[in-house]
Amino acid sequence: MGVSVSVSLFAVEVWPAALYAALVLVVAALILTLSWLLGGRRYHGAEAEQYESGIKPAGPLPRRLSVEFYQVALDFVIFDLEVVFIFAWAIAARSLGVPGYLALLVFVLVLLAGLAYLWRVGGLDWGEAGRRRRAAREIVRAWREAASEERPLDKELAAEPADGAAAGGPAGGAA
Repeated sequence: MGVSVSVSLFAVEVWPAALYAALVLVVAALILTLSWLLGGRRYHGAEAEQYESGIKPAGPLPRRLSVEFYQVALDFVIFDLEVVFIFAWAIAARSLGVPGYLALLVFVLVLLAGLAYLWRVGGLDWGEAGRRRRAAREIVRAWREAASEERPLDKELAAEPADGAAAGGPAGGAA
């Protein structure tokens, strides 16, 4: 009797979701296949011309946007999303109690850590002054790496005898 209960539970709760997922995959594959078979393959004339929002471009496109613009936009989306979660918490604050408050506190602390990291790596430095600061940081970082690694010449000098006699150096008198 225990086996039949679990089978009927599967049939009632899981089977419709599995059938729906399979139908979604079949329909998506069918749409992609039909568009590939029936779609046009030639691009010439007006089809190759750039066209957006019903307006033909009047001249050459402006210079490309820098990566910093996209980084700022992504950072805004990430940190703006926190408002949605905090607002949802504020609505249910009384029913969530202290555990809900602690969960929100951890959430805000993780966001603040992300903001501190973003500030530390220079993600909030915009414009020319930010580029100069990043370039200076790269120079300092490269200098520190070069100073911390052991150079092959240093290893060779450490392997030589101190008086240089055995290696035929200037102290050894070899001419």
